[in-house]
Amino acid sequence: MKSLLSLLLLAVPASAALTLPAVFSDHLVLQSGKPVPVWGTADANAEIVVSIAGQKKTAKAGADGRWSLKLDSLTASTEAQTLTIGDKTINDVLVGEVWLGSGQSNMAMAVQSANDFEGTKAAANLPQIRMFAEGSGANATAQTQGKGTWVVCSAETVGRFSATAFFFGRTIHAALKTPVGLINSSVGGTPIESWISPEAQKASEELKPFFATMKQEDAKFDEGKAKALYEKQVAKWNEDVKKAKAEGKPLPRKPRDPVATRQRKGDVGGLFNGKIAPLIPYAIRGAIWYQGEANSQDAKAPFYQHQLTLLAKDWRTRWNEEFAFAWVQLPNFTRAGEGWPLVREQMLNALSTIPNSGMAVTLDIGDSKDIHPKNKQDVGYRLAQWALGAVYQKEVPAICGPLIDKATAKGGEFVLTFKHAKGLQAKGDLSGFEVAGAEGQWQPAEAKIEGETVIVGAKAVAEPKSVRYAWKDNPTATLFNGAGMPASPFRR
Repeated sequence: MKSLLSLLLLAVPASAALTLPAVFSDHLVLQSGKPVPVWGTADANAEIVVSIAGQKKTAKAGADGRWSLKLDSLTASTEAQTLTIGDKTINDVLVGEVWLGSGQSNMAMAVQSANDFEGTKAAANLPQIRMFAEGSGANATAQTQGKGTWVVCSAETVGRFSATAFFFGRTIHAALKTPVGLINSSVGGTPIESWISPEAQKASEELKPFFATMKQEDAKFDEGKAKALYEKQVAKWNEDVKKAKAEGKPLPRKPRDPVATRQRKGDVGGLFNGKIAPLIPYAIRGAIWYQGEANSQDAKAPFYQHQLTLLAKDWRTRWNEEFAFAWVQLPNFTRAGEGWPLVREQMLNALSTIPNSGMAVTLDIGDSKDIHPKNKQDVGYRLAQWALGAVYQKEVPAICGPLIDKATAKGGEFVLTFKHAKGLQAKGDLSGFEVAGAEGQWQPAEAKIEGETVIVGAKAVAEPKSVRYAWKDNPTATLFNGAGMPASPFRR
């Protein structure tokens, strides 16, 4: 005889055990002007009805419970709407522009740690700007469910927003007068290889030498020794903190735990699996990327163009869309070796291998002693100028600083031409240029601006074969365009 509980269960109709990705939550922003994917899981063969703004779409879950559909293109609206997905209701939904921000600590850095937090907070009553912080960690396999909630921008909440993403979004919002949704998926101290799917990286011929080198480096890592050294560093740091407090001096930065850092970044593709995969295919206009510091070792730096190009291609393939993609070139900072300028060069070169892409040059707004410069206002603004001009087709002073186009040897000098060079000008003495002859020895060079070109030469080099500008870790930016944006370092 069946138990009373069994009979009661049979009498109750089965309901779809509906589960949605975390990104579908109250206060979300949906992308305007393109089809909007909605997806999740439910009981096998369950019918899911999705409705918003007069639209109603239906999907049927497969045998594995997965279902998905696409809403028709939505019109941007500042009016709060309701999105109904099955038996779930998502409130306070806006339709506007959605951007994904990713990378390492300089993307993760919060508004409360950036310049002029009090001033930013005082002007942060911006309810049409929202941010979703992806809170999941690295994973060995691609995940479908992440963690996080959408947060409405206000004086009380803005301090925890990604500073780069916020100042980017604030500029976009002010120019377009439309809601802006920002998705922050970033982790400090992490290399680019953590953010690209492992499948894409394993299939890349260009990266085979990279992984061979990294395998050798990993073999050298001794967790026990690293932990012991870290404990000694922390003990010294504690003493230095006490001394600094007693003397009224700034507190020193706490040493980074190397074991925790390795765990946080996961294996190759670990952060893609844990922090990007759960967001796919949420409709976005584009992505902004701030990373490179963790790949600035001399051994890693030469591969960065391949990696950045692969990241953009891999993400776009998985989203099934060539969405806009821009990154922040590494700023000025004191770092031993040539890796820092090499990564900058790799970032510059990637503009030619990544379609629909842009780059914010930040050579003048870094901090020589701090790898986390606090001027994120200009970083976000420069990214936004690219987006407004190149993506949204708005009139802007410039979408980027001057980028080297051609270097033509002529009469013992180089004639340099640039893209985005309108109003080419020097700030202070025009310096930082060097030339080399056939022997490859670099010599300081004189430079002068003629219209939108720069003429470079050195008396010590009668027949120059190569030229470069600002080829240092911490150079002084001297060449700018009329919009006040600095030229990218280069060598030709």
